[in-house]
Amino acid sequence: MIALQAVGQLTPTTDASSDTPSELDLIGDLGDAVGDSTTTDILGALGILLGAIIIGRIVKTIIVRVLDSGSTDPFIADLLGRLVAYVIVAFGTVYALDQVGVAIGPVLGALGVIGIAVAFALQSILEDFVAGVLLQVRRPFKRGDEIGVLDVTGTILSVDSRTLTVRTPDGETVRLPNSEVIKNPITNLTLRGARRTTVIVGVEYGTDVASASMLIRDRVQALASIRNQPSTEVVAEQFGPSSIDLAVRYWHGASIAEMWNARHEVIVAITEVLAENDITIPFPQQTLHFPVDPASSAKMDSMPDRDPQEED
Repeated sequence: MIALQAVGQLTPTTDASSDTPSELDLIGDLGDAVGDSTTTDILGALGILLGAIIIGRIVKTIIVRVLDSGSTDPFIADLLGRLVAYVIVAFGTVYALDQVGVAIGPVLGALGVIGIAVAFALQSILEDFVAGVLLQVRRPFKRGDEIGVLDVTGTILSVDSRTLTVRTPDGETVRLPNSEVIKNPITNLTLRGARRTTVIVGVEYGTDVASASMLIRDRVQALASIRNQPSTEVVAEQFGPSSIDLAVRYWHGASIAEMWNARHEVIVAITEVLAENDITIPFPQQTLHFPVDPASSAKMDSMPDRDPQEED
C-alpha cells in the first residue's frame, strides 16, 4: 500500500492545457505514424496522392474544353478548372495521410492555424487572387478586348491568379495587379464594336461657319473608315483666340488601330476640303498693345534730331 502511494506521488500530473497538442507534438505524431507504417502503406499513400494530382489535371482539362465549347468566358472556364483540380488534390492528400495512419483532425487544426498566419503574411497575394476571381465572375471584359485602366491602354491577353496581362499598341507586355485593376475605373474600348472620336479644327473669323461645317461633314462622312450610323457631326465649339473652333465628331471601328487610321484620314480630308474652298486655317496670333504716356510722347517729339557725324 505504501509502495503504491509512493508510485502515485512520483507519477506526473497533467492539466487541461496538455490536451491541446502543440505543433511539435503534431510533427512527432506524424513522424511516428509514418515510421510505424509499412512499405505497402507508404506506397499506397504516394499512389493516392499521385492519382489525385493526375485526376485533378484531367478533370481541369475536361472542364476547360467543355466550357470553352459553349458561351462561357475562357477566364471563368480556366478558373473553375483550377478550383476543381485543387479540391481533388486536397481530398487526395487527406486520404493519403489517412493511409499511413495519421490522425486527420489534429493535422487539419494545425493547418488551420498555419493557414491564418500564412494569410496575414501573403495578404497582398490573396488580395490579388480574390480580385482575379471577381474580375472573371463580373466579366467587365474578355480576352482580346481593348481596355484602358491605370493609364495603360492595350489588348487583354490573360487574367491569372495575380495579374492582368495587357499588350500595348507599342508591342509592350504589361502586367497589372488584379487588386489595383478592380479598384480603378475600367474603360472597355471595344465592347460596343464602335466608338466616337472628336477632332478640333479652327477657321478664321469672317468665314461662313455653316457652309464650312457642311463641307467638312460631307467630306468626312464619305470616308471608307467612317461609320454611316451614327452620322458625322460638325458643331461650332467656341470662339478661339484667333479662330472659330469647329468640333468634328465621327464614329469608327473600336480598335486602337482603327481609331488612329480614321483620325489620319479625317485630318487629311479636312485639310483638303478647306483648301479647295479657300477657307483658311489661321495660325495662332496675338496682338500686343503698348500704352504710351502723352507727355512722354510730346517730349520725345520736341527733341532735335542729332547728326551722326557730329557724334563722331
